[in-house]
Amino acid sequence: MSSPTPGVLFDLDGTLVDTNYLHTLAWSRAFRDVGEWVPMNAIHRLVGMGGDQLVVSLLGREEPRAEQARARRYAELVGEAAAFPGAAALLAAVHRAGVATVLATSSPSREVDALVEVLAPGDALDAVTTKSDVASSKPAPELFVKAMAQAGLDPRLVLAVGDSVWDVEAARATGIGCVAVESGGFSRHELSEAGALQVYRDVAELGATLETGPLAPLLAAGRLATTGTGPMP
Repeated sequence: MSSPTPGVLFDLDGTLVDTNYLHTLAWSRAFRDVGEWVPMNAIHRLVGMGGDQLVVSLLGREEPRAEQARARRYAELVGEAAAFPGAAALLAAVHRAGVATVLATSSPSREVDALVEVLAPGDALDAVTTKSDVASSKPAPELFVKAMAQAGLDPRLVLAVGDSVWDVEAARATGIGCVAVESGGFSRHELSEAGALQVYRDVAELGATLETGPLAPLLAAGRLATTGTGPMP
């Protein structure tokens, strides 16, 4: 029998691409469009949570018009999105080690496609799971559970990488660990308190410590499964 493939579930917004403040601005404008006002700091605290849950958390009720307006407002801003330095290189390094690289994002598929172009991962992505594939987005565990199932991964050999407490909470609810980065706006203290295994400044710092950090055992397992070799010297 072949060895199970290890994998990493990567969040997209705020982790690999610099979009969290674009989402904040889009939501702010959307709420105003439907006659509501919510302070931007409150919106930003919930970015990374799926829009279905974000609206209820902020307004105390569902407001479908806000989600529709947000999509339109975000489309006006997405051209300003940029990949974080080292993001594509991190995906390539993990993929090259024989570890499945999977996007698991609370953004809808129509928006993810545009951001993947910005990210330019080449052939380093093995699967993509979005809000469009599940009924409940982060911090519910369904997105991570679905991502692992779609990629055929064993949860015992999977870690998540994200930028928000919602990523960490979703990972914990799924039964996997989460490595966090501060690039989405949550602090090291907040991410650690939520249960992150380790917190890095950004994906560039995570990539520079791949062989010594929490992802190192997965890389070793990937190399062993694909080539019969251990960690790179």
